[in-house]
Amino acid sequence: MFQHFTGFVYLFAVSQLVSLAGAQSECPLQLDPQRVVVRYGGSVAANCSTSVLHKGMGWEASEGVVPVTKDQNLITWRVSELTEWDIKPVCYINLIHSAQCKVDLPVTVYKTPDSVFISTVNHRGPMMEGQQYELQCDVHNVAPVQYLTVKWYKGQTLLHQTTFTDNIKTPENKTVTLLIRPDRADDEAEYWCEAELDLGAEGPQPHPTISAKPLNVEVYYKPKHSNSTETIIQDDKDMLDCTVKVNPAPTYTWDHLKEKISSSVLKSSELSPGRYTCTATNTLGRDSKVFIVKSTGGF
Repeated sequence: MFQHFTGFVYLFAVSQLVSLAGAQSECPLQLDPQRVVVRYGGSVAANCSTSVLHKGMGWEASEGVVPVTKDQNLITWRVSELTEWDIKPVCYINLIHSAQCKVDLPVTVYKTPDSVFISTVNHRGPMMEGQQYELQCDVHNVAPVQYLTVKWYKGQTLLHQTTFTDNIKTPENKTVTLLIRPDRADDEAEYWCEAELDLGAEGPQPHPTISAKPLNVEVYYKPKHSNSTETIIQDDKDMLDCTVKVNPAPTYTWDHLKEKISSSVLKSSELSPGRYTCTATNTLGRDSKVFIVKSTGGF
């Protein structure tokens, strides 16, 4: 019984020593803020404080050094115009009963893009319906790219987005591409891309974004009527309307007429009962529509 109690006391003492050693291994410094995000060339400041007695504390940094100070418990690292991309400030303290300890301050220096530009790759002019094309978005002089997201839009619809894993701190140029296969509904659509820097909770809100000037797409497609046959009763108000939305603009021809008519619309009252075929034609193809004209008596 005594041996068991002695062993318990020993284990308890060891666990307390381990706990004390762990507590002493933590550096008694607090940073405010704990992470800094600053625009290149902007001002930055961070406080380092302690609640314990010490022999001196200070900041080590390639800019904004704070020499060791013995009579203060709060010191500030400050740079009025930060121009170093990969700066690593360190706050340190010389403890009375143990060695020096230190805490690193993470600093992210960022720069928004000089420009964002969208273009087509190896293509100029109208696009043909159903064919594949490549769009390119160029983002110039942005940092750091690991926080960059390039987003593609058609109108207000988000199509795709690209992120990067580079750890380079200095500005880079980035190019991303998007494959599209436009149809007739995309004629006159606006495609655009946007560069966004998401620098976390410590960064500017809302996130800095630069958008490219939209690219207006013109799509060529062949004629296609919504229906192939329509029955018309002769009346002064009823029309044979062969008009079809198409690009490029079509020409219209009518069969079974005594004279050539290029109009897409005819008055039914000026025609005899019968069958009339209208054909809309452009450089990509043609499509016909049949009108069956009946008299008011149904004959």
